[in-house]
Amino acid sequence: MAWVCWCVNGLGLIMYNPAAGRLRMELPRRQMFPWVKVYVKLNHNSPRILCLTSHLRNLELIDPKFQWNGPGGGLSSENSSVEISPTGTLILRNFNLSGVYTCSIFYKLTAMQPDKNLLIKYLIYGSSSSSTFFPAAYADPKNYYEFTARYHAAPCNSSHNAYFEKILLWILNKLVAELSCGVTLIKAECHHVKMQRGGLENEIFFTFSVASLNREKYNRLCEESACDASHRLNKAKHVIERFFKEQVEVNRRSSEPLPEIYYIEGTLQMVLVGRCYPGYGINALTHPDCPECCVACSPGSYNPSNGIHCLRCDSSLIYGATKC
Repeated sequence: MAWVCWCVNGLGLIMYNPAAGRLRMELPRRQMFPWVKVYVKLNHNSPRILCLTSHLRNLELIDPKFQWNGPGGGLSSENSSVEISPTGTLILRNFNLSGVYTCSIFYKLTAMQPDKNLLIKYLIYGSSSSSTFFPAAYADPKNYYEFTARYHAAPCNSSHNAYFEKILLWILNKLVAELSCGVTLIKAECHHVKMQRGGLENEIFFTFSVASLNREKYNRLCEESACDASHRLNKAKHVIERFFKEQVEVNRRSSEPLPEIYYIEGTLQMVLVGRCYPGYGINALTHPDCPECCVACSPGSYNPSNGIHCLRCDSSLIYGATKC
């Protein structure tokens, strides 16, 4: 005898074979779609993340229900960092948590049809898809300049050198303060240098770094472009280069003998250094839509320091790992 079938809303298809006395239930298949990557900037609000596909947006849905889940479990608008609209659209505020985010939507196309179930997945990087969307949190690279310069010096054991180091660092910080940048002395070493066709001279080898500071920390108002960290950093670079160039020009114009400690022309070297937060890295192959972004390291990788690449770690199971 043939199977007798009933459609039960929300459960699917129940089939009964009277001859065999067998009851079988066919659950509705959950629809799945490919992953799509979306990038959300660290500590910023996410874009509106839909619990719909392009196809469903153009249809009338009867009694739709939405359920969002994140790395920590169910999501609710009761949480101040989460906003879910009546139509299931999700906004994550001050986004900083990487992991898999899913939305299940239950709906009918007609009142007589069983519920359909669609699972939409988002992988959000940060501390950090169907269609299945794939939001990934990222952060801009935290670049800084490292620069070196050499000064003719007093004898290496002289206190004059130590005093000059403090004055030079103070001057450099004063020059870039208005740009909300800071200069750090990495090291200062005094050496005896044998000059070409000459005797020994004392020289101080300085290594500094200059980086943009968090402008919001100082509650300063500024135009958006002027607040940009890379814009301020580039301006600080030019200010520092001009400072050393002017030292050479002043010494050339002066009729007085050179001071005991003075900048040696042509020794200034500046190199741009890129860095990401620990747990983040740059990978243009994995993230071609955001090739210069610091994206949270995926499971199987980690970044323990301020490097720009995630390192392989088979034992790492989380996003944004800083330890292996």
